Amino acid sequence: MTGFGYFLSCEEHRPAELVEQARMAEQAGFESLWISDHYHPWNDSQGQSPFVWSVIGALSQAVSLPVETAVTCPLVRTHPVVIAQAAATGAVQLGGRFRLGVGTGEALNEHILGTVWPEAPVRMEMLEEALQIIRQLFTGEQTSHHGKHYTVENARLYTLPDQPVPIDVSAFGPQAAEVAARIGDGLITMMPDESLVERFRRGGGGTKPVQGGLKVCWGTDAQEAVRTAHRLWATEQLPGELAQVLPTPSHFEQASQLVTEEQVAGSVPCGDDPDTHVEALRAFVDAGFDGVYVGQIGEDQQGFFDFYRTKVLPRLRD
Repeated sequence: MTGFGYFLSCEEHRPAELVEQARMAEQAGFESLWISDHYHPWNDSQGQSPFVWSVIGALSQAVSLPVETAVTCPLVRTHPVVIAQAAATGAVQLGGRFRLGVGTGEALNEHILGTVWPEAPVRMEMLEEALQIIRQLFTGEQTSHHGKHYTVENARLYTLPDQPVPIDVSAFGPQAAEVAARIGDGLITMMPDESLVERFRRGGGGTKPVQGGLKVCWGTDAQEAVRTAHRLWATEQLPGELAQVLPTPSHFEQASQLVTEEQVAGSVPCGDDPDTHVEALRAFVDAGFDGVYVGQIGEDQQGFFDFYRTKVLPRLRD
């Protein structure tokens, strides 16, 4: 049976707001949490970007829900040994209810140290090596590594959960899905693409969990909800590799001028019609996803949670 979680947006909200949203999500009947891991928001209108690992610590004290990063890039901005320590500590704080979602990242967050932003095939190669290091550190053994992309000398994690942290890999195309099947404990993607799920499972993913996410904008005025979604998240409609290569929020704002409100309305469930929201989430269910995470765009979080608690989640579970 497909589970339904809530997607906390670090790009839009301050730490205390994220913790309060997690509480509301648990009360509304959501079963788990995703949380984004960014250094910058996508645009200045979103306006926030707290350090995700600090927020995860706070979540561990506020709710009993499982938590996963969606997603962390362990390649450039933060070395894999540091991500391993952060993930292990988060899993201890959450009593084992933590999964590490990883991906190959975006220049928006990763170029800030002034290093070269590698091409996509190189980043995938780096991700595979990074996961080898992280998994070795999860054993608790002293680790040294001299690879193509990373060097580790005499590193050991002392604070560890009872079981190694599961690592899910983000993928948006068939080749990436096969890599995720080979190196990951699960798949993360943002479209209800049944063929991608099948490619993952045939490529070695088997019964590993497949999880997806989407943004919605609940509101009693559907057109106003569209305008809010367009103002805050037009970036999601940018084509190709733009989301991976543009370096600053201002560049995303410039590119987003090409995205119309009509495009957003055609892609983001907006308004207060339960059928619209149920249909969007059910597409993931029908595509074979094990979990779906939905994030509310904008400030009206309480209205969203009341709506999903009473009119959306019950229908999906029926």
